[in-house]
Amino acid sequence: MSKCLGCLKEIAEHNYCSACLRNLFDSNKNIKPILNFDKNEFIRIRTKLADKFSISGVQDKISLKIENNELIPTDTKGLYILKPVPVNPVPQFTEEIPANEHLTMQVAKQVFKMKTAENGLIHFSDGELAYITKRFDRKNGSKLRQEDFCQLSGKTPETAGINFRYDGSYQEAGSIVKRFCAASKIEIEKLFLRIIFNYLFGNGDAHFKNFSLIETLSGDFMLSPAYDLIDTSVHFPNENRMALDLFKDFETESFKKNGFYKKIDFLKLAEFFMVKKIRVERFLDEFVIKRDMVIEFIDHSYLKDNAKDRYIDIFEDRLKAIE
Repeated sequence: MSKCLGCLKEIAEHNYCSACLRNLFDSNKNIKPILNFDKNEFIRIRTKLADKFSISGVQDKISLKIENNELIPTDTKGLYILKPVPVNPVPQFTEEIPANEHLTMQVAKQVFKMKTAENGLIHFSDGELAYITKRFDRKNGSKLRQEDFCQLSGKTPETAGINFRYDGSYQEAGSIVKRFCAASKIEIEKLFLRIIFNYLFGNGDAHFKNFSLIETLSGDFMLSPAYDLIDTSVHFPNENRMALDLFKDFETESFKKNGFYKKIDFLKLAEFFMVKKIRVERFLDEFVIKRDMVIEFIDHSYLKDNAKDRYIDIFEDRLKAIE
């Protein structure tokens, strides 16, 4: 048996299961799990089209579209984003970055029922694995209006400096949801859950550009599906536990004493978000209750064993902080 390159379930051959073909590739059964170009060709394409892509972020990536049942690079009307192993190495486990992002996104979707961008793994023609994700801001050939939290808060390199993505707090992120979302009570709970998830899964890069609102068919805004979920602490063991502070001008006594966030800090953030304590307790308890399910996903992922061990250690360490 093999593992589906999308959902990680066991299937008969090395490919995607029918559900992942439907969700990721719109039921195109002719899509193969191998691209028709290799990593060197990716680098050449990325360099050639660097100024034409509108994809934000700093990780190497290109846009893809389906043509004649093949995924091919494009600088217009792309429906997919391809992210390979970075060319420049990181402190630890560089080769595991695509499998890490894939695992983290699948855990968010399947274990914690979060709405995420559809995603999977795919091979270059030379066999190297890459991460592929479907754009959620495209529907029936049209582009949906999407604004990230930097745009919504007016943060740019000119207004907030070179590190503008990290200029703010999660408390401020909650204020953005309250300001722009008509159904803010629902959307802010989704945001709160995502903040806890990023903490527990070591995502030290959950900055303002990695949260966004997307326009609905009725013309209002909701929190976009989650994207760029990855346990960055696997690769950067000395980074901060979170990309942003929880609060703008506040610290709990617990944080002052311990220097890291614990359950009481997230309870306090929930007060600022006006999320009921009973709801918060349920969110936190769910992560503890589903520990074994998370471990099972990690064990079944495409990460190599030493990276799996590191991933598990981070998750269990963070779980202790919120218990």
